[in-house]
Amino acid sequence: MRRAADMTPQELAEASADAMWAADRASQHLGMVIEHIAPGAARLRMEVTRTMTNGHDNGHGGYIFTLADSAFAFACNSYNAVTVGQQASITYLAPARLGDHLTADAREVSRAGRSGVYDVEVTNQHGTRIALFRGMSRTVRGSYVPD
Repeated sequence: MRRAADMTPQELAEASADAMWAADRASQHLGMVIEHIAPGAARLRMEVTRTMTNGHDNGHGGYIFTLADSAFAFACNSYNAVTVGQQASITYLAPARLGDHLTADAREVSRAGRSGVYDVEVTNQHGTRIALFRGMSRTVRGSYVPD
């Protein structure tokens, strides 16, 4: 295995995502797919299945939050430093429907010291904004790729 010091930032982001994905049973179980990873950014997608709908026959907000939270996690862990969510909030803008293909695009807004701020936009296959999520991260001990 290559050392972190010998990798480009993009290679390090991809290696960190691979290591995280291997242990991320929740995202895998929900059928999420990583479409893009880069330093400070990630894009994940997920289809809304019947078991993800609520009593209004819309996509349950908890699953939408989980998709956004997973994109946030991959974005803030893209620097080979184990990073956890410290706080997050979401605003739902439109309902998701059964069969919708949701995409969560996470991008870094700020990163200083051990703290970061990330915004995630969740859209459906038509480009309709479904939700806006903001997460604050905190770097803890550990890394994904040895130095």
